[in-house]
Amino acid sequence: MNKLATFEQFLAGQTPSIEMTDFAINLILTFFLTLLISIIYVRFGNAISNRKMFSRNLILIALTTMLIITIVKSSLALSLGLVGALSIVRFRTPIKEPEELAYLFISIGVGLGLGAGQRAVTIIGCLFILAVIYLRQRRNRTDGEKGMHLSITSQKQGDDMLDNIIGVLKKYSDEVNLRRVDETGTAWQSDFFVSFSDYDNFSKAKFELRSLDSELNITFMDNHLL
Repeated sequence: MNKLATFEQFLAGQTPSIEMTDFAINLILTFFLTLLISIIYVRFGNAISNRKMFSRNLILIALTTMLIITIVKSSLALSLGLVGALSIVRFRTPIKEPEELAYLFISIGVGLGLGAGQRAVTIIGCLFILAVIYLRQRRNRTDGEKGMHLSITSQKQGDDMLDNIIGVLKKYSDEVNLRRVDETGTAWQSDFFVSFSDYDNFSKAKFELRSLDSELNITFMDNHLL
């Protein structure tokens, strides 16, 4: 009983002390590092989804993580309370792109590191990771991945339609890569990366795709404009 009372007094006696100057510096560093992460993601990412819209969440996630870690790091009671609070959180929107998950972890890592006061390690680690991403993507683009993203939505179920679409794309395009297929009870969506040697093949492919089903929703997107 005495041990339980002592433990309760220990939890109640802990009062987190936060230096406001350090907190402000870490907050600013978190913002600028995550802003840099967002710029790299929008410029060099390969995700099919709208990268500009997704990148806005990275700053908020990093700042929120940094704030939470700053508050709970000096208090065991708050740390235990955080575990209970997070147990009721449910994420309803799945992350479909592994690349999106990678950038989320980078942003969370920045928030964790700066929230814990590890400035040097966090800054060096973040800049190194971004440098690796930049150099890798620069090399890939120098090698010349030329093309665009194609998104097709159909209300007709079955694999025959998808096979027909792939057949048309292979007929007129130089490169066809199926990136993603999403299916629901009433529709499905497929995303491709395709490249055409000239505009004539592009027009023929678009016309033949439309002839497969007049209700197909076809969207061609430049990778840099996502």
